[in-house]
Amino acid sequence: MVAVSVADSRIYPHETDKELKILWHRPFRLEILFVICPVLWLTIRMFLNLKEMPLKKIFIVCILIAAVGAGCSSRKESAKLVQGTPAYQLAKDLAAKLPSLDPDKNEVMISTNEFTITTGDVIQTFQDRMGTRAAQLKEINAQDLKSFMERNAIQMGERKLFLAEAIKKKISVTPDELNKALNDQYVQGGGEEKFLEMLKTNGVAFEYFKKSIQDNVLVKKYLQEDLFKTIAASDAEIQKAYAEDKTASVRHILLLTQGKPDAEKAEIRKKIEGLLAKAKAGEDFAALARQYSEDPGSKDSGGLIPEEFSRGRMVKPLEDAAFSVPVGQISGIVEAPYGFHILKVEGRKKETLPLDQVKTQLEEQIKQPKKNVIYESHLAKLKEKAKFSTVGFKA
Repeated sequence: MVAVSVADSRIYPHETDKELKILWHRPFRLEILFVICPVLWLTIRMFLNLKEMPLKKIFIVCILIAAVGAGCSSRKESAKLVQGTPAYQLAKDLAAKLPSLDPDKNEVMISTNEFTITTGDVIQTFQDRMGTRAAQLKEINAQDLKSFMERNAIQMGERKLFLAEAIKKKISVTPDELNKALNDQYVQGGGEEKFLEMLKTNGVAFEYFKKSIQDNVLVKKYLQEDLFKTIAASDAEIQKAYAEDKTASVRHILLLTQGKPDAEKAEIRKKIEGLLAKAKAGEDFAALARQYSEDPGSKDSGGLIPEEFSRGRMVKPLEDAAFSVPVGQISGIVEAPYGFHILKVEGRKKETLPLDQVKTQLEEQIKQPKKNVIYESHLAKLKEKAKFSTVGFKA
């Protein structure tokens, strides 16, 4: 097992969960809500130098920073950072890049009729969750810092809405459920003693971590017992999924656009159109990838993504292309969150195990998009009811 690079996260939105086994145990993207967003994973990759860290340590660090909103669930009043505390000093230092993060201003980022979320809330939560590593947030550039604050403020607000709904429904976490969830983390972290020592080393309070796990379990129960309880996969759907290709192997060329102005994106679009024309004309795809691709995780291997991947692991536009373009053929230009891609499909394989051995997995695969639709619809209703508003964040 190897650590996932930031380049991999441009292709695999769930890969951090698969390889590092982050604390949320869910068979689909939204069941525990807030999977590490691309900007947050980029931040992690940039300032933790994952290639030099042992896997166990990477796992613990990811636990500490995944779901940066987890610790804010029970607090309705926004945090006013206290002078002399680590979070206050962190905010002061970050304000040198983004003046709006000045802790004395404590600007509102999310407004609802139930609560507000301020810059202080996001920074305090990050400080609580990262402990001694929180200062490394100062190493990212202003643009990524702004994106980090905006996305995590929204995630914190959405999490508050779902936790409040769970409480209204009188859903609770039993001691056995909490202990099981904690024990799962101990096992994956190398044992309870090593896990707790790592928390201590990083300056993260166990009670804070425990509360985060409890909130995760609470939201998961709410989603499973309330929102998703009627979702099912029919026999016909299962048979159809079983007959489909299971995995795909592809090469790709990536030109990055995330965070770039529209005028620059237009120029990048023209460049990749030129590359597509060359590939379609018969030029060696691997050679083009080595020369032009901006994905450091695959360009040296001619754009070959390191392993075959199954459905549900790639960002949707890339998955659609990987499983629809004929084998040996080249896709059109595929736009995804990080930029423009061109794919060449090297091969695909079908399931080789008997249906009864993979039926449960297929059921979850079928139910996942249904759950996502219900989740998004329900979240929109909660936001409308709460008058959820994102306040303009000034750089």
